[in-house]
Amino acid sequence: MQRTVLEQVEPVAGDTVSLVLRGADGPLAPWEPGAHVDLALPNWLTRQYSLCGDPADRDSYRVAVRHDRLSRGGSEYVHLFLRTGRTLEVSVPRNNFPLLPAPEYLFLAGGIGITPIVSMLAAAVEAGALATLVYVGRSVATMPFADELRAVHGDRVRVYATEEDGRPDFAALAAALSPQALVYCCGPASMLDAAEAAFAVQQLHIERFKPAVREFAPAKPFTVDCVRSGQTVEVGAQESMLDALNYAGYRVPSGCREGVCGSCEIAVVDGEPEHRDDIGAPPGRMYSCVSRALSSRLAVDL
Repeated sequence: MQRTVLEQVEPVAGDTVSLVLRGADGPLAPWEPGAHVDLALPNWLTRQYSLCGDPADRDSYRVAVRHDRLSRGGSEYVHLFLRTGRTLEVSVPRNNFPLLPAPEYLFLAGGIGITPIVSMLAAAVEAGALATLVYVGRSVATMPFADELRAVHGDRVRVYATEEDGRPDFAALAAALSPQALVYCCGPASMLDAAEAAFAVQQLHIERFKPAVREFAPAKPFTVDCVRSGQTVEVGAQESMLDALNYAGYRVPSGCREGVCGSCEIAVVDGEPEHRDDIGAPPGRMYSCVSRALSSRLAVDL
C-alpha cells in the first residue's frame, strides 16, 4: 500500500465528489488509462475507484466517488466524514480495463462510469486516434466532469441528458463505426447490456461495477493445497475460497468480493479452477472471492 494525503475534495456533480490524493512519501506508482486502486478508508472499509486524473502526474491520484444512497458505508463515509489532510492508504494501481491501440475509438459512459473513460479519451486524442465520447446521464447536473470534458475535447463529446434528450441509438452508432474501431463502455448494467446487443464482440470492451447475473452448477466442497507453506485448506460448499484461506491464516487481499476488482488474485499451480469472475482471470490465475474448483483439489502459490 502507498501512503497518501487527501489534498482536495471537490464536488463534480450533484451527488459526486472528486478526491485528489497526494503521495506522502514521494512519487506514486505509475498507471495507465482504465486502472483502478483500492482506497482504505478510516472506517475500516476498502473500496475500489477508477483513476480519472493524468497518468503523467506521479505526485497525485484523482478518483471520483458517487454517494450511493444504499451505501454499505464506503461512499457515505467519503461524502459525510472524510476531510482534507487525512492520511489514506492506496493500493498500487491494477488494470482490468486496458486501452488497446486502435485508429478509432467510441467511448460510452453512463453516470459514474465516466471515471475510467476520462483518461482513456485523453490518451486516445493524444495518440492521434479518431475518438468520440457518448456520455449518458439523467441530467447534466448529475454527470461528473461533463463540463470539463466538453471544454477540453469540444465536439468529440456528445452529452445525452435522458430527461431532455432521450437515449442514444447504439445501433446507429455501431453502423457508423469502421471495422478497426474499438468500443469502451462503462456504466449501469442496462447500458452494458444494450452495448453488448449492438456492437460486435471483437470491438467491445466493458467494465462492470457489479457482476453480471449468471447461473452456475451448485457449489461443491474442494481442497486447496498451499504449496509454499505445505498446508491443506478445506473449502466448504457454502463458503468462498477466500474466506476459507483467511480463516486458515492466509492474509489474501480482497476488495469487492464480487469478482470485479481483481484484488484477491491467486496463482494456481495445479488443478482446474472454475472461473466465476467478471474480469477474466489470466492463465494460471484465479480470483478467490467468487471462483471455485472444477477438480477436487487445487494447488496454489501460498
